[in-house]
Amino acid sequence: MLESIGFIGAGRIAHIMLGGWRHASTQLPPVYVFDASAEALDALQAAFPQVHAASLAEVAGQALVFAALHPPVMGETLAQVALHLRPDALVVSLAPKLRLPALQERLGGFARVARMNPNAPAIIGAGFNPVAFSEGLPAQAREALLTLLAPLGVAPVVADELIETCAVISAMGPTYFWFQFEEVRRLAEHFGMDAPLARAALASMLHGAVDTLFASDLAPSRVMDLVPVRPLAEDEAAICAILQRRLGAIHARLTS
Repeated sequence: MLESIGFIGAGRIAHIMLGGWRHASTQLPPVYVFDASAEALDALQAAFPQVHAASLAEVAGQALVFAALHPPVMGETLAQVALHLRPDALVVSLAPKLRLPALQERLGGFARVARMNPNAPAIIGAGFNPVAFSEGLPAQAREALLTLLAPLGVAPVVADELIETCAVISAMGPTYFWFQFEEVRRLAEHFGMDAPLARAALASMLHGAVDTLFASDLAPSRVMDLVPVRPLAEDEAAICAILQRRLGAIHARLTS
């Protein structure tokens, strides 16, 4: 069914998804990409030589169309996309804020739409990539999309109104921690570990820490009491306050 793929936007999300499929050695149908930035297109084709640069009309005419644009320009672009859609196409928005009814409206009533919120670990097949389907999307099309997304990680089906929350929690979530992980790795080397040992120690510790908190039968308070020394204890309340303030503000913007 999905015999061709179009990406409107050659930015980070296109790199992440194409990278994840390559990581899994997925055989993709032809991929066509439009971007107003020649530089962005060149960078994507340098990383993935198999993609074809195309006009917006050509990309909009593919079987599966990913709209990988920022919300401010999504609306006006979708009005142009609507002019070139195949009746059996599937349009998937990768942007927050514009929900399914609004997407359908901007596509002139086109009902075969979905929303997806990929996150960066999809580039190694470890993504959390929630999907919301419109009522007008048939079961066969839903299954075809989920099958295509499977190599990128898990793709739970969620309510449309949860996509913005997923954007804050899972899509942006790695940024809340990555810089801290990297700083601890740097300190490990500074304290005398060689690079392979530092990476192995951090990776094992982080995976184990996550599983202990979320996959054990222990209460969070008990988990956090397993280690007697907590060097950041005096700063934990301040860090939590920063998370509450920053994440609360961006969630409010996305859902307003």
